Amino acid sequence: MAAKPATAPVLDWSWNHTPATSAALVAGGAYALAATGSVTGLPPTHALMVAGAGAAAQSVADLVQHRPAGHIVARCAAWLTAGGWTASALADHTPLTWGMTGWWSAGTVAGMTLARGLVRAEESARTERHQRKLQKWANKQAGEWHDRLHRLFRLEGHQVDGVRPWKGDVGYTVLVTMPSDTPELPADAVRKLAVDLRLPKGGGIQILDGETYGQTLIRVTAVDVLAQQINLPDTPTDTTVTSIYDGIPLGLKPDAEEARIAVVDDCVLVVGQTGSGKTNTVNVANAGALRTNNTVVMHIDVTGAGISLPWLHSWAAEGTAGVPLIDWTADTVEEAHILCDTVIAGIGARKTGHQDRLTEDDKLTVTHDLPEVLVVVDEIAELPPALLRKLDTIVNTGRAVRVRVLICGLRATQDVITAAMKKQSRGRVGMRVSDPEELSHLFPTGGARINPKSAPYKGCGFYSSPDADDVVSDPTAFKAYRITPKQIRALSVTYAERRPKLEDVFLDTEPGEYYASRWGRILPRLYKTGRLAPTTNPYTSGDTLYPPINPLTGIPITTATDPDDDNAPTPRTVAAASPAPARSGPQVSGDLLSIILSTARTTPAQAPVTTSGGDDATVIRADFGRVIQQAGTPEDRPSPVPQLLAEAHQHVVAAGGRMWSSDLAAAHGLDPRAFGTELNRLLRDVGVERPGVGTVRIGDESKSGYLAETLAEAIQCYRNTQ
Repeated sequence: MAAKPATAPVLDWSWNHTPATSAALVAGGAYALAATGSVTGLPPTHALMVAGAGAAAQSVADLVQHRPAGHIVARCAAWLTAGGWTASALADHTPLTWGMTGWWSAGTVAGMTLARGLVRAEESARTERHQRKLQKWANKQAGEWHDRLHRLFRLEGHQVDGVRPWKGDVGYTVLVTMPSDTPELPADAVRKLAVDLRLPKGGGIQILDGETYGQTLIRVTAVDVLAQQINLPDTPTDTTVTSIYDGIPLGLKPDAEEARIAVVDDCVLVVGQTGSGKTNTVNVANAGALRTNNTVVMHIDVTGAGISLPWLHSWAAEGTAGVPLIDWTADTVEEAHILCDTVIAGIGARKTGHQDRLTEDDKLTVTHDLPEVLVVVDEIAELPPALLRKLDTIVNTGRAVRVRVLICGLRATQDVITAAMKKQSRGRVGMRVSDPEELSHLFPTGGARINPKSAPYKGCGFYSSPDADDVVSDPTAFKAYRITPKQIRALSVTYAERRPKLEDVFLDTEPGEYYASRWGRILPRLYKTGRLAPTTNPYTSGDTLYPPINPLTGIPITTATDPDDDNAPTPRTVAAASPAPARSGPQVSGDLLSIILSTARTTPAQAPVTTSGGDDATVIRADFGRVIQQAGTPEDRPSPVPQLLAEAHQHVVAAGGRMWSSDLAAAHGLDPRAFGTELNRLLRDVGVERPGVGTVRIGDESKSGYLAETLAEAIQCYRNTQ
């Protein structure tokens, strides 16, 4: 096991001194000069020459900085006083006597007090000058806006109460009290004002209601912040420890203020079309959550763990981070089921196990020892219905115990995002889209007034999130920070040591027994034959535990009993010395396919077994995939499962759990159109819908197809009808 990278002490060579310490250093230099000069016979005139040169240089510097004359005189007097004391000490050779030391101490204290007072006075004067300059500018702007509103809209009796500039000089806000007979500006006011101000392309006008009726806020964006590439700040000041209660920064708004989303009480929904910068925004959100020391981040990305690999590289490949930044990465549907089962069980465990912490509030308080669990789900359209139902459970039940979900998808429509996810996600982020209706569908309030042209660049979008008063703001444009893989690796090392751990209460559940060996299952798939860093040894050195698989649904069984299979097999344990080999091509994930085929080989094909229930009591078992099992029925009773559906399920399972429609039809030797029509009819007859409007991704390509889980659900519905 490699030792954790130590942080070596770094010497600070910068001159970060206060005015008082600077005066003390000058006094100390004078005393040292007098002490050594008296021994070596230094003439007193040398001290006077140094003091005179220092006073002259100080005068020039003060004149350049336009300091007051009184301050210049005081500084020069301080230099000459220090020089006079040094010359006197050199002349009498008495710097180490009590009398000279007392005068030196008094002069030092006076110099420190004087320096501190002068700086404070200058800061106050500088602030006053800035305020006067700002007030002069605001008064001028107020007069111009008063005339502009009268000229463009013929207002009478209105009043411009103030003009406040924004940070970074990118715009300003005008507060206007409207007359009683004209409480609002006309509908074309935005266009007229933008033209009258001759705003640059990318600038704009936003008209909002004030705090009281009759007040109007006119926000003027004079600089196109959204057009710029804004790198994620990563200076030492920008990587200090934060709290999840501070929210997660995403980027900058048009007024250069930071756009933040709250994830403590509410889930977050992020949507955006391909190429909009959605993945970059998700990684920025990852960076914001990982900067805290009270948040555990988990990922579900069954399309290759793309959002996790950059954050795992420093730990798994380079060995520069001592712990994984992402606490759990579900790269397959099977692993996602295990993760969700563990989280759901952990939610229940926290509700019963932390009752003593619920004193002032009915929700847990997040700390380093009791962290929030943030589950980030990417490409949610690729998840099967059973997994979506588990995510709905987490979304609906995890708020009080601080388990929240950040959901990412290409669209916010019901065929991609479930109703529960959308309803519980008060934080909304919509990246660049081409259709305004998609933003209107995403944002229930204010979405109709959004113009996609207000955020036309890659990495731009709109967001809304509850504020400090728990009021959801109207959708606001923002530009996401840009984060690079190189930057992610550097931040991974910085953030690794502050990562919290899940408490025992959360993991002391039945599904929790699969938590410790999670990386033993995941890393061989992610890195295949690649060599892993020694920092992964503590997470993979133990036995790797695989949950049993329900042979009908293909879903891992993480509890003692499975509602769909009471005779489920026991968990499999794989020794750490023989990790599961990486497999290529489409697959269900893990060792699901091998278990399925093993089950098929050990199950007699349509072998009737007579039981003691009577002459007519029979049990008919079929090959896995045909799912024909009857008890207590006549032998000649036909199976309730249509043969086409059973055989289709068998082909899809053998192909790895997902299969395109054309390939499935070819496996049956049927016309693709006729085959699809008939199979879809069989699904509709029992109310089963295909997720993602029937789109299935295999590799990097998406086509119409079928999931084994969808067909298994239909088979179970047919069986329940007998």
